[in-house]
Amino acid sequence: MKTAKDPRHQRREKAIRSLFKWSFQNQQAISNQLAQAVIKKIKQIDKVISQAAPEWPIEQINKIDLAILRLAIYELTIKQQEPPKVIIDEAVELAKAYGSEKSSAFANGVLGTVYKNSLHEHQKSG
Repeated sequence: MKTAKDPRHQRREKAIRSLFKWSFQNQQAISNQLAQAVIKKIKQIDKVISQAAPEWPIEQINKIDLAILRLAIYELTIKQQEPPKVIIDEAVELAKAYGSEKSSAFANGVLGTVYKNSLHEHQKSG
């Protein structure tokens, strides 16, 4: 597990804070580059969330959980620079730190589904 001083962890924390803030501020511009990259792909990311958690409409997901999911799905499906296990583990840790007591299980479930779906897509296209 990464420590709180790990630069990648700190970068993710700043990004989820920016995404969380963005969700309340009438979606005004934000300065965090990682969060900006996520926002540019927000429709695509939200579609993935909706497919992975159909019983949870986007507007009903806790905003901090949504920020964590959006960042993790961006990293899993678009950026793809780190191993999926690292991304999912980090999202679960962030959910434990910032979300409710159920947030980490929710994030783990949604991201596990996204990862499995991406494996199936990769196998079909491969």
